[in-house]
This record gives sequence, structure tokens and C-alpha cells, in this order.
Amino acid sequence: MIAARLPDLTAGTEPTGESRNGVIVVGAGPVGCTVALLLADRGIAVTLLERYADPHPLPRAVHLDDEVARILGRVGVVRAFLRRSRPATGLRLLDADHRVMAEFPRDPGSEKNGYPPANMFDQPDLEHLLLDRIADHPLVTLQRGQEVVGIGEVGDEPGGPLPVVRVQARRAEDGQLQTLTGRYVLACDGANSTIREQLGVAMDDLKFTERWLVVDVRTGAALDSWGGVEQVCDPARAATFMRVVGDRYRWEFQLRDGEDEADLLRPDALGRLLAPWTGRTDLDGLEVVRSAVYTFRARLARRFRIGPAFLLGDAAHLTPPFIGQGLGAGLRDADNLAWKLAEVLTARAAPGLLDSYEAERRPHARAMIRKAVLVGWAMTGGQDGAAVVRRFALAAAVRTPRLRARIAASETPRLKSGAMQRRSAIQRIAPGTPSLKVGGLVPNVEVRTADDTRVRLDDLLAGRAALLTGRRPEPQLEAGCERLGLLLVRIRPSQPAAVSLRGDPGYVDVAVVGDAGRLQPVFDAGRTAVLLRPDGVVAAVTRRSLPRLPWDEGAPIPSTVAYGGMP
Repeated sequence: MIAARLPDLTAGTEPTGESRNGVIVVGAGPVGCTVALLLADRGIAVTLLERYADPHPLPRAVHLDDEVARILGRVGVVRAFLRRSRPATGLRLLDADHRVMAEFPRDPGSEKNGYPPANMFDQPDLEHLLLDRIADHPLVTLQRGQEVVGIGEVGDEPGGPLPVVRVQARRAEDGQLQTLTGRYVLACDGANSTIREQLGVAMDDLKFTERWLVVDVRTGAALDSWGGVEQVCDPARAATFMRVVGDRYRWEFQLRDGEDEADLLRPDALGRLLAPWTGRTDLDGLEVVRSAVYTFRARLARRFRIGPAFLLGDAAHLTPPFIGQGLGAGLRDADNLAWKLAEVLTARAAPGLLDSYEAERRPHARAMIRKAVLVGWAMTGGQDGAAVVRRFALAAAVRTPRLRARIAASETPRLKSGAMQRRSAIQRIAPGTPSLKVGGLVPNVEVRTADDTRVRLDDLLAGRAALLTGRRPEPQLEAGCERLGLLLVRIRPSQPAAVSLRGDPGYVDVAVVGDAGRLQPVFDAGRTAVLLRPDGVVAAVTRRSLPRLPWDEGAPIPSTVAYGGMP
């Protein structure tokens, strides 16, 4: 059921642009490109509209965690991304004299998600990887120089439940208007989203606004850096320093109320700001790639969906940078929504599934914004008394191993509601297996296949919904999974290499390489079934052989699915 109607802005006009696409994505940054690829890889045709003629050349986001790296794996760019990025070693909090107050390390060798927990990168590098895949994909049409000026709903598909929406875009080169039609529109057009404004969606202020000077530098002479992020907790002027990748470094300096940033952008003033790290007060030997003032905000859209239009990324939420989750939150939006749209557009799920996007992503985004605001205050906020309170709080955190590990952890909160089994239907998991819970990500363990190939679980699943079981599946279970479009995986604890695993036609047979404890519920007496969504989220842990799919209510399950695009 459509949650709301858009204004009928284009009634009576005929489409002048391509109308074969199923989804129109507005904004070709990392979030727009990622959601376009996730949809196209599931057979959904996409038109990607971008107002600018060329990709943005300057660095912006510099950090992605291991959970988000898994999303890059699903769009086929993670290996190239890892070659162009570097693992970070964690976070250090320094006092005004640059003495270490607290250290929160991250182990680059952590294997829960199959990638380093913290990855530093140059955003233009990531965008080039995504755009190269876009250029090669037959189901994605990228149109640059197209500014969206109107969006409206035409009506429902004749004889079906799906909407038809039209988007008007003005071509930059000649000012000509074109009208495109699609089933859904995804607004990935940034903090100043035109689509959000046209939809009339307000942003809630979550009580954080600070002005910071951001300086990106290249230098041939390596600067002293421990490999992670340094946060200077100086009440007079908080600062952040990090080596990004290669010869690139970033500083961020908090601006005082009423301070004129132009005074700090002068070469002599900038040199003095960087002096504690460069050892000199001038800029000799430094290439300033970018210096700009940003206002860090905490904002959350009141709605993530208006009828067939959805908000993603900065169009939906703005997160202060203190926990490095700004871009990551947008890529999580893309991963959450893409598979749901594909299920609906291929008639494997009813349109009501799309309501779970806002139900899942908005509370999660709010939680991460609040965490970023709290961490920002602890690191940089307050003068005098507040700074003293902060010092005592940090000292307590350092002395408490559990709290120290929690602060350093990159794991995000698990989903509490949405396209998952109701809690009453969930098999209780033993307290000793906290890494496999409904609403959380399945561990991306390494597995060994029947032909003795070692792969990560994500690579095996390849973005498909799956059922994991520890026993040999019976024919009825195989038939049920085939009918529901589930990949059936028999997964065993690690075994000696000499043991040969035999593949069967109806399921995939694998064994965990190394410690299998994170998947222990799967092996529990051979009776537990674990249902995974296409985004790797655990949808159910149950004693039933074949749990009900939480996303297929009211939808026909065709024996074969084909989607040829818009009529």
C-alpha cells in the first residue's frame, strides 16, 4: 500500500526521456551509485540522474568500517577499494599538550566481518570504482547535467499495485526539460536535497551545530602518525588529525563562536595550526589540496518515504563526523532499500515490504547520530567545568576494559523491528553466542566448499536470501527453499582438510574454516535454521525447518521471475 501520494505535477504530459527504467535515482555520489548497482545486479533497470557534469574531485569522506565494506563487496568493488585504502589502528585522545589521555585500538586483523574494522580512503578513488562499474552495467543509464525540477505521481499501474512516478529534469547544456517515468524515485542528492525540499519533508534538529575548518594536505615527507585518528581534546580549540592514505593527511579544527575563518585560511595562520604535527610554522613542502569551513550538524528527516519517493544518505540524515559514520550510514540505506525494491518489483514481495525501510533505517540513523553527538561532546565539547567532567569520564573509560572495548567497537546497533520474525517466534539463542542475533549481521566467516575452495560467506551468498542449517537437508526443505527463492546452505563446524565435502544438487555444503563459535546456533543439535536476508541481516533463528519469510506476506511467489522494465 502506498504510504502517501505525491502531487500530480506532470499530469497530461508525455514522457520525453527513457521510460524503460524501473527506478530513478537522483544523485550519482557514492550512495546513488551503490543503490543503482545493487538494484541493477538484481535485474532492475535504473536511470541515474546527476546535476553536475563531472564527479566531485576533492576528498570528503575518509573512513568506512568493516560492515560497510561488506556492502562494497556486494557491488563488486571491495577488493579494488582495499588496494586503494589502508586499515587504521584506532583512536587516540590527546590533551592540549598532545599527551595521550586514552587509546582505543582497532585490530586490523579482526575477521568478524572479513575486513579491517576501520578503513581510511580517498573518496574520489571510491567514486571512480563505482562509476567504472556503472559505465559497464547494461541496466544503469547515467545522465549527467540533469537537474531535477519536478516530481509527481501519475497513478498505479493498470491491473497492479505498483505506482508510476514522473520526474522532470532540466538539461544543463540547453535548458531543455525531459520527463522520465519509473516505479520509484530515490533521492540521493545530498544535504541540500532538492527532492526532499520538493516533497516538503522537514529535518529535525538533534541539537548539534559546530563550525570546523577542514584541511586536506599532500606531502612527500611522511609526518609522524601512529596509524589511527588523533583527537585533540583541547577546550581552547579541539582538533583532529589523521593520515588518510598514501601521502594524504587531514586536519579538522573547531572554530570559535564568531571567529572569521578567513583569518585561519591565510598561509601564515594555517602553518601555525599545523605546526604541532609538521614541526614548522610555514607550509613549505605541503600541498594544500583543500581548505574549507564546514558546519557539522545533527539532523534527521521526519520521514524517509513519501509514497514512491525515498530519501537516502545525507538527504535523510546528517551525522557529525566523530565516529566516522556519515557516508557509511548512506551506504547502509542503499543496502537496506535495494533488495526490498527488487523483491517488490519482481513480485516476490508485496509493496508493504517497503514500509520497513523507514521503520528500520530511521531509528538506526537516529541512534548513530546521537552516538556521534555524545562522542563529539566527550572529545571536544565544553569549557572549564565540562572539560574536567570529560577528563574524569575518559579516565574511567580507559580503566574499564568492557567500556573501552565498547567505545572502540565499530559494530552498529542491531535492528529491533522491520522485516524480521516477531520476537515470540524467534528461537532463544544461548548467551554465549552474542554474534548471531535477529536484526544483526551474520558473521562473514571463511568457509570451505565441496571442491576445497575457501571463500567468505558473503561471497558464497552473493546478495541472496539464504537459509543456513546444520543438518543434511531433506528433499522437502530443498523444495521449499527453491519455491521461496532461498539459497539453502548446509554449514558445518570446521573439519580437518582431509575430509572431503560432497556437494548436493539441492543445497550448498560448506564447512567453517577456523573457529566456528560465532555460528554455534546453526549447529545446535542440528535442528536450528537461520534465515538470512539479502543484506546479510539475520531475519529469524528458529527450530522450524523452513521459517515463514517475513517479507513475502501477500505476494505471489512465481515459479520464474522476469522483469523487462517499464511498459
